[in-house]
Amino acid sequence: MQIDLDVEGAEVAQLPRFQQALFQGRRLRRIAFGLGGVASLGLVVAFFIGLFSPQSMWPPLLVSQSAGVWVLVAGLQSAWWITQWRGRALMPVMDIPVSETPPVDDHGWYERLLDRISVRWIALLKHIGGPTLWLLGWALLVLFSLEQTWNLELPATELGVSASVGAVLSLLLAFGLLVLERQWVQQSPQQWPEAQALAQLTRVAIVVLVLGALCVLFAAPTSIWPVRLAVLMGVLPALVAAELLLRALLSLFSPRRDSQEPSLLGRSVIAELLRWPPRPLSALQHELHSHFGIDLRQIWAFSYMRRAFLPVVALVSLVGWLLTGVHEVPLQGRGIYERFGKPVEVFGPGLQVGLPWPLGRVLNVENGVVHELATSVGGNRMVTEADSAEGPAPAAANRLWDASHVNEKSQVIASRRADQQSFQIVNMDVRFVYRIGLTDAAALAATYNSADVPALIGSTASRVLVHEFASRTLDGLLGVDRVSLADEIGRAVQADLQRLDSGVEILATVVEAIHPPAGAANAYHGVQAAQIGAQALIARERGAAAQQTNQAQLQASIVHDQAQATAREINATAQAADLRFNAERQAYATAGHAFVLEQYLSQLSQGLGNAKLLILDHRLGAGSNAPTLDLRTFTLPADPASPPNPVQPGAAH
Repeated sequence: MQIDLDVEGAEVAQLPRFQQALFQGRRLRRIAFGLGGVASLGLVVAFFIGLFSPQSMWPPLLVSQSAGVWVLVAGLQSAWWITQWRGRALMPVMDIPVSETPPVDDHGWYERLLDRISVRWIALLKHIGGPTLWLLGWALLVLFSLEQTWNLELPATELGVSASVGAVLSLLLAFGLLVLERQWVQQSPQQWPEAQALAQLTRVAIVVLVLGALCVLFAAPTSIWPVRLAVLMGVLPALVAAELLLRALLSLFSPRRDSQEPSLLGRSVIAELLRWPPRPLSALQHELHSHFGIDLRQIWAFSYMRRAFLPVVALVSLVGWLLTGVHEVPLQGRGIYERFGKPVEVFGPGLQVGLPWPLGRVLNVENGVVHELATSVGGNRMVTEADSAEGPAPAAANRLWDASHVNEKSQVIASRRADQQSFQIVNMDVRFVYRIGLTDAAALAATYNSADVPALIGSTASRVLVHEFASRTLDGLLGVDRVSLADEIGRAVQADLQRLDSGVEILATVVEAIHPPAGAANAYHGVQAAQIGAQALIARERGAAAQQTNQAQLQASIVHDQAQATAREINATAQAADLRFNAERQAYATAGHAFVLEQYLSQLSQGLGNAKLLILDHRLGAGSNAPTLDLRTFTLPADPASPPNPVQPGAAH
């Protein structure tokens, strides 16, 4: 029962909780300082470990343990405020009369404004109260620190000697808090009403410390549950801190008087559930009755619900257990029905009914779902994000030889260099498109004959690729062999999978890329360029030789044709002359002298056709008057072999 000092007759000196208030306050302050220092040290250590080893288990573990201790520190400080009020109520401060002197205002308007603002802020803080502000701060500190270290993707690690040291320290601190919790439980409500609530908060810190010790003791590279537990155990102090934050916010709307004994803000219903046997309904009923005056025991409906709770729960549990025999098989899946652990039927899509669990169960199997598997990608699947159409091309679209690709795998193949057998290394990207067979036998084989279908296909494909590439060269792979390579690999992988009775069907085999390693791509480009240049030079020289041969053949053909034409012309001329000679001989034999005269006249006409003639008739100038010819108008033909004519031109008769 809370004490109101304004009520007449309120005596606090006889109450045990007021008599021991000062002793309790000093004890709470010492414990709060000690635990606060330990929690602060844990946060500092977790911060430095997180800087140098972000993937370590220590930061979330230490922060979770520190959060559990901080929750207890918040409850201790909230109880300390109450002991302070009781100490002041036990020894009230004497009122000293103050002489009323008018204040002298010698400040300017700016100083008066600051004084007015400061007075309002101080009045607001006094109205809220120190306990509420401190409880808000502690709750926010716990929630913020836990949020910074929340990571469920931490890998499993081995802590070594530090695990033993950390476990020992955690257990020692938990043992000390257990002793403190036993002392608080033994306190009577008349002497210390807040002891039970502090004991409940102490259990939160003890649970977190013990869980942390178990995590570090069982931490191993092969166990992932200690790491997950180290992160998840921070949920308990986070829930308690969230409840304390809500209580602090709700206290802002409740009336508070300095003359009335305050109630403990740092209590938690969640922490009160940490008891054995757990009684959540009793705890809820006690909270409602103490805070709101609602007694659920006086309501007959709740009494009936309490009596019918066990039968109703049993009936609902039975119906729920029977409903486990109803199975929903999705449209893209099938279900293998096991009755007493033996497969008896393959269910199709829809609702199927069988025996309830664990007498019967249904194992889900894919129904026609097509998958793509890259032989070079193992268990670490890379998550690719969608790229915008306007942005740059993603790195996965880079198909250049001088770039490394994550989906490619190095392979040793045969090679020949200078008539000697050798080896070469190539990078390849071979993908398999597969699905589980559509028959019931294929579904059973894929479920019971192989634990990991992608791993089985990957290992089988790797062995087949080694066998296929062992007898091939790089030039062949980059050339004609690449067309038939995908079909041969697909048939070989499918044959091995059928021999293993895996129930997997290879739909397609795609050879995305085959090229030398990224480091040797430039050298291979140089070799290819030199080979192409040599082949181009040979082709160029062959073309020049063919051109010269054709030119010589053309000239020889022209000379040959000209010789044949000249010979044919000479032969034809000779034949014509022979025919003319025979004709003239026959004509002479027939006509005689007349033919000769005719030929003479013809030759004379032909020879004198273009000559300048002067015809003289002997009848002109008969007698002594013969015609006179002026020979100066006629020039004799010049003969370079004869000497010059000394005869001067003159007249001739």
